Amino acid sequence: MREITYKQAIQEALREEMRRDERVFLLGEDIGVYGGAFGVTLGFLEEFGKARVRDTPISELGIVGAAAGAALMGMRPVVEIMFIDFSTLALDQLANQAAKMRFMFGGKARVPMVLRAPQGAGTGAAAQHSQSLEALFVHFPGLKVAMPSTPADAKGLLKAAIRDDNPVVFIEHKLLYNRKGPVPDGEHLVPLGRAEIKRPGRDLTLIAISNMVIKALEAAEILAAEGIEIEIVDPRTLVPLDEATVLDSVRRTGRVLIAHEACRTGGVGAEILARIVEEGFDYLDAPIRRLAGRDFPIPYSKVLERQVIPQVEDIVREARRLLGRAGGGKRNDQ
Repeated sequence: MREITYKQAIQEALREEMRRDERVFLLGEDIGVYGGAFGVTLGFLEEFGKARVRDTPISELGIVGAAAGAALMGMRPVVEIMFIDFSTLALDQLANQAAKMRFMFGGKARVPMVLRAPQGAGTGAAAQHSQSLEALFVHFPGLKVAMPSTPADAKGLLKAAIRDDNPVVFIEHKLLYNRKGPVPDGEHLVPLGRAEIKRPGRDLTLIAISNMVIKALEAAEILAAEGIEIEIVDPRTLVPLDEATVLDSVRRTGRVLIAHEACRTGGVGAEILARIVEEGFDYLDAPIRRLAGRDFPIPYSKVLERQVIPQVEDIVREARRLLGRAGGGKRNDQ
Protein backbone atom coordinates (compact mmCIF):
# COMPACT_ATOMS: atom_id res chain seq x y z
CA MET A 1 0.00 0.00 0.00
CA ARG A 2 1.29 3.47 -0.87
CA GLU A 3 2.42 5.86 1.88
CA ILE A 4 1.48 9.53 1.91
CA THR A 5 1.49 12.24 4.54
CA TYR A 6 -1.42 13.17 6.76
CA LYS A 7 -1.65 16.50 4.93
CA GLN A 8 -1.72 14.80 1.54
CA ALA A 9 -4.47 12.48 2.78
CA ILE A 10 -6.61 15.46 3.74
CA GLN A 11 -5.91 17.08 0.37
CA GLU A 12 -6.98 13.88 -1.39
CA ALA A 13 -10.20 13.71 0.61
CA LEU A 14 -11.08 17.32 -0.20
CA ARG A 15 -10.27 16.98 -3.90
CA GLU A 16 -12.16 13.73 -4.30
CA GLU A 17 -15.26 15.07 -2.58
CA MET A 18 -15.17 18.37 -4.50
CA ARG A 19 -14.89 16.47 -7.79
CA ARG A 20 -17.65 14.06 -6.77
CA ASP A 21 -20.14 16.65 -5.53
CA GLU A 22 -20.31 20.21 -6.87
CA ARG A 23 -22.11 21.30 -3.69
CA VAL A 24 -18.87 20.92 -1.72
CA PHE A 25 -16.93 24.16 -1.42
CA LEU A 26 -14.22 25.57 0.87
CA LEU A 27 -14.08 28.81 2.81
CA GLY A 28 -11.67 30.28 5.29
CA GLU A 29 -8.90 32.81 5.85
CA ASP A 30 -6.05 32.67 3.30
CA ILE A 31 -7.09 29.28 1.94
CA GLY A 32 -6.97 30.42 -1.69
CA VAL A 33 -3.78 32.04 -2.97
CA TYR A 34 -1.84 31.24 0.19
CA GLY A 35 -3.18 27.68 0.53
CA GLY A 36 -4.07 27.92 4.21
CA ALA A 37 -1.91 28.34 7.31
CA PHE A 38 -0.42 24.84 6.83
CA GLY A 39 -0.65 24.62 3.05
CA VAL A 40 -3.46 22.06 3.00
CA THR A 41 -5.45 23.83 0.26
CA LEU A 42 -2.48 24.90 -1.87
CA GLY A 43 -3.45 24.60 -5.54
CA PHE A 44 -7.18 24.27 -4.90
CA LEU A 45 -7.95 27.78 -6.12
CA GLU A 46 -6.37 27.03 -9.50
CA GLU A 47 -8.28 23.76 -9.85
CA PHE A 48 -11.72 24.70 -8.55
CA GLY A 49 -11.91 28.49 -8.94
CA LYS A 50 -12.96 31.36 -6.68
CA ALA A 51 -16.59 30.25 -6.40
CA ARG A 52 -15.60 27.03 -4.64
CA VAL A 53 -12.44 28.14 -2.81
CA ARG A 54 -13.41 31.31 -0.99
CA ASP A 55 -10.94 33.50 0.86
CA THR A 56 -12.84 35.19 3.66
CA PRO A 57 -12.40 38.25 5.89
CA ILE A 58 -10.85 37.75 9.31
CA SER A 59 -14.13 36.98 11.06
CA GLU A 60 -14.60 33.45 12.37
CA LEU A 61 -18.15 34.25 13.43
CA GLY A 62 -18.98 35.40 9.92
CA ILE A 63 -17.23 32.45 8.25
CA VAL A 64 -19.05 29.80 10.27
CA GLY A 65 -22.36 31.69 10.04
CA ALA A 66 -22.02 31.80 6.24
CA ALA A 67 -21.22 28.08 6.18
CA ALA A 68 -24.22 27.22 8.34
CA GLY A 69 -26.51 29.26 6.11
CA ALA A 70 -25.10 27.67 2.95
CA ALA A 71 -25.53 24.20 4.46
CA LEU A 72 -29.16 24.94 5.32
CA MET A 73 -29.68 25.86 1.68
CA GLY A 74 -28.32 22.55 0.40
CA MET A 75 -24.58 23.20 0.00
CA ARG A 76 -21.84 21.21 1.75
CA PRO A 77 -19.29 23.76 2.99
CA VAL A 78 -15.94 22.86 4.51
CA VAL A 79 -14.65 25.63 6.77
CA GLU A 80 -10.98 25.96 7.65
CA ILE A 81 -10.24 27.79 10.90
CA MET A 82 -6.56 28.75 10.99
CA PHE A 83 -6.03 27.54 14.56
CA ILE A 84 -8.63 25.86 16.75
CA ASP A 85 -8.00 28.56 19.35
CA PHE A 86 -9.86 31.00 17.06
CA SER A 87 -12.93 28.76 16.82
CA THR A 88 -14.10 30.21 20.12
CA LEU A 89 -14.96 33.37 18.19
CA ALA A 90 -17.48 31.33 16.16
CA LEU A 91 -19.15 29.40 18.97
CA ASP A 92 -22.49 31.19 18.70
CA GLN A 93 -22.96 30.18 15.06
CA LEU A 94 -21.56 26.70 15.63
CA ALA A 95 -23.10 25.72 18.97
CA ASN A 96 -26.29 27.81 19.05
CA GLN A 97 -27.17 27.63 15.36
CA ALA A 98 -25.56 24.84 13.33
CA ALA A 99 -25.69 22.25 16.11
CA LYS A 100 -29.35 22.87 16.94
CA MET A 101 -31.12 23.54 13.64
CA ARG A 102 -31.97 19.95 12.78
CA PHE A 103 -33.53 19.38 16.19
CA MET A 104 -35.38 22.71 16.27
CA PHE A 105 -37.02 22.04 12.88
CA GLY A 106 -37.97 18.45 13.58
CA GLY A 107 -35.37 16.97 11.26
CA LYS A 108 -36.52 18.95 8.23
CA ALA A 109 -33.50 21.24 8.28
CA ARG A 110 -30.07 19.73 7.78
CA VAL A 111 -26.68 21.35 8.29
CA PRO A 112 -24.09 19.29 6.36
CA MET A 113 -20.98 21.33 7.12
CA VAL A 114 -17.47 20.49 8.29
CA LEU A 115 -15.26 22.71 10.40
CA ARG A 116 -11.59 21.77 10.00
CA ALA A 117 -9.09 23.13 12.52
CA PRO A 118 -5.47 22.35 13.48
CA GLN A 119 -4.75 22.14 17.19
CA GLY A 120 -2.12 21.00 19.67
CA ALA A 121 1.28 21.92 21.01
CA GLY A 122 4.78 21.04 19.89
CA THR A 123 5.48 23.83 17.39
CA GLY A 124 6.45 26.62 19.78
CA ALA A 125 3.32 28.59 18.89
CA ALA A 126 2.63 29.52 22.54
CA ALA A 127 -0.55 29.96 24.53
CA GLN A 128 -2.97 31.39 21.94
CA HIS A 129 -2.12 29.02 19.08
CA SER A 130 -1.49 25.66 20.76
CA GLN A 131 -4.58 24.66 22.71
CA SER A 132 -6.48 21.37 22.48
CA LEU A 133 -10.18 22.17 22.69
CA GLU A 134 -12.00 18.97 21.72
CA ALA A 135 -13.86 18.82 25.06
CA LEU A 136 -15.51 22.14 24.24
CA PHE A 137 -17.18 20.76 21.12
CA VAL A 138 -18.03 17.38 22.65
CA HIS A 139 -20.23 19.22 25.14
CA PHE A 140 -22.66 20.58 22.53
CA PRO A 141 -25.35 18.12 21.40
CA GLY A 142 -25.76 18.15 17.64
CA LEU A 143 -22.06 18.34 16.79
CA LYS A 144 -19.99 15.35 15.74
CA VAL A 145 -16.28 15.43 16.59
CA ALA A 146 -13.53 13.57 14.71
CA MET A 147 -9.84 13.38 15.66
CA PRO A 148 -7.87 11.16 13.26
CA SER A 149 -4.35 10.08 14.17
CA THR A 150 -3.20 8.50 10.89
CA PRO A 151 -3.24 9.53 7.22
CA ALA A 152 -5.68 6.72 6.38
CA ASP A 153 -8.07 7.80 9.11
CA ALA A 154 -7.69 11.45 8.13
CA LYS A 155 -8.76 10.73 4.57
CA GLY A 156 -11.52 8.26 5.41
CA LEU A 157 -13.05 10.29 8.23
CA LEU A 158 -12.96 13.57 6.32
CA LYS A 159 -14.77 12.05 3.36
CA ALA A 160 -17.36 10.58 5.73
CA ALA A 161 -17.71 13.93 7.52
CA ILE A 162 -18.32 15.82 4.26
CA ARG A 163 -21.05 13.35 3.31
CA ASP A 164 -22.71 13.51 6.74
CA ASP A 165 -25.89 15.58 7.08
CA ASN A 166 -24.82 16.99 10.45
CA PRO A 167 -22.14 19.53 11.42
CA VAL A 168 -18.80 17.84 12.08
CA VAL A 169 -15.81 19.38 13.88
CA PHE A 170 -12.74 17.80 12.29
CA ILE A 171 -9.64 18.30 14.44
CA GLU A 172 -6.15 17.86 12.97
CA HIS A 173 -3.05 17.84 15.17
CA LYS A 174 -0.38 20.11 13.71
CA LEU A 175 2.44 17.62 14.38
CA LEU A 176 0.70 15.00 12.25
CA TYR A 177 0.63 16.93 8.97
CA ASN A 178 4.02 15.67 7.75
CA ARG A 179 3.77 12.16 9.22
CA LYS A 180 3.52 9.42 6.61
CA GLY A 181 1.38 6.31 6.69
CA PRO A 182 -0.31 3.78 4.42
CA VAL A 183 -3.51 4.93 2.69
CA PRO A 184 -5.56 2.72 0.35
CA ASP A 185 -5.93 3.76 -3.27
CA GLY A 186 -9.35 4.70 -4.57
CA GLU A 187 -12.48 5.21 -2.51
CA HIS A 188 -11.66 5.06 1.21
CA LEU A 189 -14.25 5.85 3.88
CA VAL A 190 -14.00 5.48 7.66
CA PRO A 191 -17.42 5.59 9.34
CA LEU A 192 -17.91 8.17 12.07
CA GLY A 193 -18.38 6.47 15.43
CA ARG A 194 -16.09 3.49 14.94
CA ALA A 195 -12.95 3.13 17.06
CA GLU A 196 -9.92 1.11 16.01
CA ILE A 197 -7.44 -1.02 17.94
CA LYS A 198 -4.09 0.28 16.75
CA ARG A 199 -2.16 -2.39 18.64
CA PRO A 200 -3.57 -5.48 20.38
CA GLY A 201 -2.43 -6.36 23.90
CA ARG A 202 -3.39 -8.26 27.01
CA ASP A 203 -2.14 -6.33 30.04
CA LEU A 204 -3.54 -2.82 29.76
CA THR A 205 -5.99 -0.82 27.63
CA LEU A 206 -4.52 2.52 26.60
CA ILE A 207 -7.14 4.83 25.11
CA ALA A 208 -5.14 7.44 23.20
CA ILE A 209 -6.45 10.44 21.30
CA SER A 210 -5.00 12.11 18.19
CA ASN A 211 -1.22 12.64 18.41
CA MET A 212 -1.10 10.68 21.66
CA VAL A 213 -1.67 7.55 19.57
CA ILE A 214 1.76 8.07 18.00
CA LYS A 215 3.37 8.45 21.41
CA ALA A 216 1.42 5.45 22.71
CA LEU A 217 2.73 3.22 19.93
CA GLU A 218 6.29 4.26 20.76
CA ALA A 219 5.69 3.62 24.45
CA ALA A 220 4.23 0.21 23.63
CA GLU A 221 7.49 -0.84 21.97
CA ILE A 222 9.45 0.12 25.10
CA LEU A 223 7.03 -1.76 27.35
CA ALA A 224 7.00 -4.81 25.08
CA ALA A 225 10.73 -5.22 25.74
CA GLU A 226 9.77 -5.58 29.43
CA GLY A 227 7.12 -8.19 28.67
CA ILE A 228 4.22 -5.73 28.99
CA GLU A 229 1.71 -5.81 26.14
CA ILE A 230 -0.59 -2.81 26.05
CA GLU A 231 -3.65 -2.58 23.81
CA ILE A 232 -3.99 0.81 22.13
CA VAL A 233 -7.52 1.93 21.34
CA ASP A 234 -7.96 4.99 19.12
CA PRO A 235 -11.55 6.32 19.40
CA ARG A 236 -11.07 8.27 16.13
CA THR A 237 -14.35 10.06 16.79
CA LEU A 238 -15.33 11.39 20.20
CA VAL A 239 -18.92 12.01 19.07
CA PRO A 240 -20.24 9.48 18.40
CA LEU A 241 -18.03 7.48 20.75
CA ASP A 242 -17.62 3.77 20.07
CA GLU A 243 -18.26 2.56 23.62
CA ALA A 244 -18.56 -1.08 22.53
CA THR A 245 -14.97 -1.31 21.28
CA VAL A 246 -13.67 0.48 24.37
CA LEU A 247 -15.57 -1.72 26.80
CA ASP A 248 -14.62 -4.91 24.97
CA SER A 249 -10.96 -4.00 25.33
CA VAL A 250 -11.39 -3.17 29.03
CA ARG A 251 -13.09 -6.52 29.57
CA ARG A 252 -10.04 -8.29 28.13
CA THR A 253 -7.33 -6.36 29.98
CA GLY A 254 -8.90 -5.17 33.26
CA ARG A 255 -6.76 -2.04 33.41
CA VAL A 256 -7.19 1.34 31.71
CA LEU A 257 -5.01 4.37 30.99
CA ILE A 258 -6.53 7.30 29.08
CA ALA A 259 -4.11 9.71 27.38
CA HIS A 260 -4.83 13.05 25.74
CA GLU A 261 -2.96 16.30 25.23
CA ALA A 262 -5.75 18.62 26.36
CA CYS A 263 -5.89 19.90 29.93
CA ARG A 264 -6.76 17.26 32.50
CA THR A 265 -9.58 19.18 34.20
CA GLY A 266 -12.75 18.83 32.17
CA GLY A 267 -10.96 16.85 29.48
CA VAL A 268 -12.63 14.12 27.42
CA GLY A 269 -10.66 11.56 29.41
CA ALA A 270 -12.99 12.18 32.34
CA GLU A 271 -16.04 11.48 30.16
CA ILE A 272 -14.56 8.26 28.79
CA LEU A 273 -13.59 7.24 32.31
CA ALA A 274 -17.13 7.85 33.56
CA ARG A 275 -18.66 5.75 30.80
CA ILE A 276 -16.31 2.86 31.50
CA VAL A 277 -17.17 2.98 35.20
CA GLU A 278 -20.91 3.17 34.47
CA GLU A 279 -20.98 0.32 31.98
CA GLY A 280 -17.90 -1.78 32.74
CA PHE A 281 -16.96 -1.34 36.40
CA ASP A 282 -16.93 -5.10 37.00
CA TYR A 283 -14.26 -5.51 34.33
CA LEU A 284 -11.74 -3.38 36.22
CA ASP A 285 -8.88 -4.85 38.25
CA ALA A 286 -7.44 -1.43 39.17
CA PRO A 287 -8.52 2.22 39.25
CA ILE A 288 -8.51 3.98 35.87
CA ARG A 289 -5.68 6.45 35.35
CA ARG A 290 -5.71 9.63 33.25
CA LEU A 291 -2.61 11.12 31.64
CA ALA A 292 -3.26 14.59 30.25
CA GLY A 293 -1.81 18.04 29.74
CA ARG A 294 -1.26 20.18 32.79
CA ASP A 295 -3.89 22.79 33.63
CA PHE A 296 -1.64 25.52 32.35
CA PRO A 297 -1.44 27.74 29.23
CA ILE A 298 1.00 26.31 26.67
CA PRO A 299 4.39 28.04 27.13
CA TYR A 300 6.43 29.45 24.26
CA SER A 301 9.63 27.91 25.63
CA LYS A 302 10.28 24.52 24.01
CA VAL A 303 11.59 23.13 27.29
CA LEU A 304 8.53 24.25 29.24
CA GLU A 305 6.14 23.26 26.45
CA ARG A 306 7.43 19.71 26.65
CA GLN A 307 6.84 19.63 30.40
CA VAL A 308 3.19 20.66 30.00
CA ILE A 309 2.30 17.96 27.44
CA PRO A 310 2.44 14.19 28.16
CA GLN A 311 5.43 12.47 26.57
CA VAL A 312 6.34 8.88 25.74
CA GLU A 313 8.15 8.43 29.04
CA ASP A 314 5.04 9.56 30.92
CA ILE A 315 2.98 6.85 29.23
CA VAL A 316 5.60 4.24 30.06
CA ARG A 317 5.70 5.33 33.69
CA GLU A 318 1.91 5.36 34.12
CA ALA A 319 1.56 1.95 32.48
CA ARG A 320 4.15 0.47 34.86
CA ARG A 321 2.37 2.09 37.77
CA LEU A 322 -0.98 0.59 36.80
CA LEU A 323 0.62 -2.84 36.54
CA GLY A 324 2.47 -2.49 39.83
CA ARG A 325 5.89 -2.46 38.21
CA ALA A 326 8.92 -0.52 39.40
CA GLY A 327 9.44 2.97 38.06
CA GLY A 328 5.83 4.07 38.40
CA GLY A 329 6.54 7.49 39.84
CA LYS A 330 4.04 10.33 39.85
CA ARG A 331 3.98 13.44 37.71
CA ASN A 332 4.20 16.52 39.86
CA ASP A 333 0.94 17.86 38.39
CA GLN A 334 -1.18 14.74 39.01
